[in-house]
Amino acid sequence: MHILITGGAGFIGSHLVDLHLACGDQVHVVDDLSTGVRANLAAHEDDPSFRFDQADVLTWDRLERVVGWADRIYHLAAVVGVYRVIAEPTKVLATNIAGCERLLRAANAGGWKPQVVLASSSEVYGHNDEDILREDQDLVVSTKAGTRWGYSVSKIADEALGLSFAQRFGIPAVIARFFNTIGPRQVGRYGMVVPRFVAQAVRDEPITVFGGGAQTRSFCDVRDTVVALDALATHAGRDTVTANVGNDREISIAELAQLVIERAGSRSQLKHVPLREAYGEDFEDIRRRRPSLDRLRQMTGFNHCYTLEQTIDDLVATERQRLQGEKDGHCTLVRTQSERAA
Repeated sequence: MHILITGGAGFIGSHLVDLHLACGDQVHVVDDLSTGVRANLAAHEDDPSFRFDQADVLTWDRLERVVGWADRIYHLAAVVGVYRVIAEPTKVLATNIAGCERLLRAANAGGWKPQVVLASSSEVYGHNDEDILREDQDLVVSTKAGTRWGYSVSKIADEALGLSFAQRFGIPAVIARFFNTIGPRQVGRYGMVVPRFVAQAVRDEPITVFGGGAQTRSFCDVRDTVVALDALATHAGRDTVTANVGNDREISIAELAQLVIERAGSRSQLKHVPLREAYGEDFEDIRRRRPSLDRLRQMTGFNHCYTLEQTIDDLVATERQRLQGEKDGHCTLVRTQSERAA
């Protein structure tokens, strides 16, 4: 199978590359490297079944040709992360909506109708008061989210585009609403909570909990996410489907911080930081975010392989290696400077 992944050098995209190359597929990645990194794909650079282009889907002149080659397209190219969403609100709308539309138009122009898997988000449910979020519930856009609402709008628009192109032009669309995907290769610089907590705990620094900490989330290991995504697309076939993709175990942010401290054997203490101080603006955080996975399980029979504890343990081990590498590099630099001085 020919697999095109936009945003394939990113966190989730690079794990999809791993999965499909391991299955014997041919994989073509397009990424502008604004947040993704080429190092995520280093293991595949010499694989004849892998190809990479550094390009922006908004302007790339070869998009139609590559889309016409693909059997399945994962569209992950987007502006993500709370920090970037707040800092670049106009870019969120331009990239996330216009990029999706251009991709779908390319798919229609090619004649061959590839399956398009669109990465949506639990953010489309907005400030929903339901304890469990189901695909048939109303989507909510709320100004309570401050400028973050632009991200929700962009993902709702992408879903609408996918459904419209499916109905009007027969392009099969799989709309996957991700719920807090975590795991290897995720970085905390754009506001992702788990890698930030892990980095702080490994260094015995204060764990900065934004807001009250009572808000709950449901975290899914990326290695489970990509398996679920492939299974969903495979079982959907030429049908158009919208489904939650994640883990339905719920945990508060304060409990998550304590769990990270425990798994890391850390001496860190919790430090509560107001949202305005953390993000530069006030907004009302979403109270709960727990998915119903009934549709995913009924369609695919999917079961998770990774617990939250296992994921945290893996991230702690990786962060300790990174920290040790920083220390070793510093020692080497100090020795070199001493030798030069001598």
